[in-house]
Amino acid sequence: MAPTGPPGAENNLLHTFGFIKPPLRRLFYKDRSVTKTLLAYQPPYDWQWMTAFLGARALQGVEQQDGEFYQRTLAVMHNGKRLTGWLRLRPLPEKNVVELDVSPSLAPVAVNVAQQVRRLLDLDAQPDAIAQGLGRLAENSPGLRLPGCVNRFELTVRAILGQLVSVKMASTLATRLTEKWGEPVTTPFPALTHLFPTPAIVAQLTVEDLRGIGVQAKRAACLIGIAQAVEAGRLPLDEMKDVHDGVKQLLAMPGIGSWTASYVAMRAWSAPDVFLGGDYLIKQRFPGMTPAKIARYAEVWKPWRTYATLHLWFNNDWQPDLP
Repeated sequence: MAPTGPPGAENNLLHTFGFIKPPLRRLFYKDRSVTKTLLAYQPPYDWQWMTAFLGARALQGVEQQDGEFYQRTLAVMHNGKRLTGWLRLRPLPEKNVVELDVSPSLAPVAVNVAQQVRRLLDLDAQPDAIAQGLGRLAENSPGLRLPGCVNRFELTVRAILGQLVSVKMASTLATRLTEKWGEPVTTPFPALTHLFPTPAIVAQLTVEDLRGIGVQAKRAACLIGIAQAVEAGRLPLDEMKDVHDGVKQLLAMPGIGSWTASYVAMRAWSAPDVFLGGDYLIKQRFPGMTPAKIARYAEVWKPWRTYATLHLWFNNDWQPDLP
């Protein structure tokens, strides 16, 4: 069945199909009530890059990149009740769609889950407009997309854990956090065993609790403060109406600097025009230029400076035009 409607439109949250019966799928899905959805997008899309990005950062117990499949656990609120389960997806680039399977337990919120996946994979991006806006910078990879998230609190916590450490170390700390305080969950996938800890759980921890899993004291206090603010409704990560206000709120939190706030804006709120001019690697792309000059140079990439940041991170051969 082919998807209908333009990419990004709500009617791309297509039909609920029944159970698919090829033997490889039957090993996983014995329940015929799995919700299957096709999510359309506008090509080009660099699936090799996105798969590598998500796979390198997959949180043990919560996420897994299994060949062409990405799968994870999640929780979604529905009519005041917290529903838990899993999703599994794979790209079908020959059809320009993503095939999404949602667990029976999440059937009442399948549309919501599909919207979260669209955000995770940046399926509503306009690659032609972005490539035109970035010009020479995007020539090598016009299909580069912004990795988003399914769980904004999880993304924010992981951004804080990732301050001044490697991707591997940040993932290790997040894994320890999940194993110790995440809720166990049953799935058809042996690698998916836990939900990421909720703001309510993290808000009740102490600095010593987090130091016990290797989190530095100031960073631990920051995590607890963020969780308490989210739980109390002072920091509405899931209902942020204005990205600039959201960044200001994050910067007002002890332990959150400009890089972390901007990174959260990029990946949690899908902000398309955030430029991380103070990032170490970005500065390396502009040898001999001051931060102010780099920021002025980046003006040419408005309103797509988030995508410019991604291209600068991953394009080792790019060099700025000389004045």
